[in-house]
Amino acid sequence: MQPVATRSIAVAGPASAALRHRSARTSAAPFVCLGCRSVQRRQPQHRRPFSATTSTQTDLRSGLTKLTSRRLISVSGPDASKFLQGVITNNITAPHNANGFYTGFLTAQGRVVHDVIIYPDELGPEPGKQSFLIEVDANEAVTLHKHIKRYKLRSKFNLKLLEPEERALYHTWNDVADESGGPWSKLVDEVQKDGSAKAVPDPRVPAFGSRVIVNQASSSSSSPLSTGDLTPESTYHLRRFLLGIPEGQSEIISGTALPLESNMDVMNGIDFRKGCYVGQELTIRTKHRGVVRKRILPCVLYSGDAAPEIPDDGPGQLEALEKLLKPEVEEGVNAEIIPQGASIDKVDKKSRSAPGKWLRGIGNVGLALCRLEVMTDTVLPGETPGMYSPEQDFVVSVGGEEGSEVEAKKVKVKAFVPFWLRDVWRIEAEKAEEERRMREELLRDRDIDVE
Repeated sequence: MQPVATRSIAVAGPASAALRHRSARTSAAPFVCLGCRSVQRRQPQHRRPFSATTSTQTDLRSGLTKLTSRRLISVSGPDASKFLQGVITNNITAPHNANGFYTGFLTAQGRVVHDVIIYPDELGPEPGKQSFLIEVDANEAVTLHKHIKRYKLRSKFNLKLLEPEERALYHTWNDVADESGGPWSKLVDEVQKDGSAKAVPDPRVPAFGSRVIVNQASSSSSSPLSTGDLTPESTYHLRRFLLGIPEGQSEIISGTALPLESNMDVMNGIDFRKGCYVGQELTIRTKHRGVVRKRILPCVLYSGDAAPEIPDDGPGQLEALEKLLKPEVEEGVNAEIIPQGASIDKVDKKSRSAPGKWLRGIGNVGLALCRLEVMTDTVLPGETPGMYSPEQDFVVSVGGEEGSEVEAKKVKVKAFVPFWLRDVWRIEAEKAEEERRMREELLRDRDIDVE
């Protein structure tokens, strides 16, 4: 197996299409992933604090993390593909999903139960037969195992919740001009001799990085890396927050979150042309007849009067965010102590319904479910701008609960739309405009024929 460079992998879907579209528009400095900006700047790597709970210094530009927050479930047997096709939002038979894909399990009412990544498992327990690995939030792995078992009925496949000692899951990213490849390259080199590693680009946002799955049971070295080679997992989560990628039940609330509000559609997680699956009706109706007014977006916490300036452009946006990162908003206050579901309100008045709800964060950044036309400058389809004001500040309450050592106070919140999501929306708008123009031309030609 050859070492996989994050910036050289193409993935099908809305997010990857947006990145390809940006490349076509910028011939002087083609945009493939976050690494291009580092190559252009040719600046040496620098390190920034990333968490209030650790003294480790690390860099967001390259790293290798062992994902202890995720676990794998093995599904293998003659009916494995057919069964999964009927209970997930994506199309397991689509050619662009051959290496792995993002998807979700829904309730009958169209609410997300589990968000997962599914990989074909060439090293499965039954060689030559259909076998898949389902990556899920570690805290909910047992629940998903029971969920699949409940719907299995007479389907012929074996189901097993894998132990961390059987399969190790890593995430790697490399956005710097470094030919050595770093620890992630070392990991693949160590295990490629016996073919026990599988490297897959993260299917949600191509700029995010790649997954590496190591079959430790068949690997000649159960631990190819030392602890010093690994980046703390909190750095992975911080990078994910900055790109606005929700993951797991602490951010995509099980039984409550809607797939489109959770960005599953723009992260290549839903196939709107596949056949029936559990929860399809509401999902399709929302896509074609409704308007998605809320989405999970990255947020920056700050104190003081002036809100941080966050450019819309990709390079400028990430450079600005790197400069804003702090382990605390102010002394004793950070994103970790904000309770999940805390309401985000306007600073000067209380709205009838809260414009946003806090989900999870690290240091002074995190994710929140935000009302787009109130907290960002996004103009929804068929509507006119006017509800958003750049002078409007938003706050979230911190502390004050019974037993809390933190005094009750309010922290200001600045939500922003990640650059890749703006590209997805722009491409979708251009496509819709082209389809509208073609329909008008078709109707005009039809009228001429009738005359």
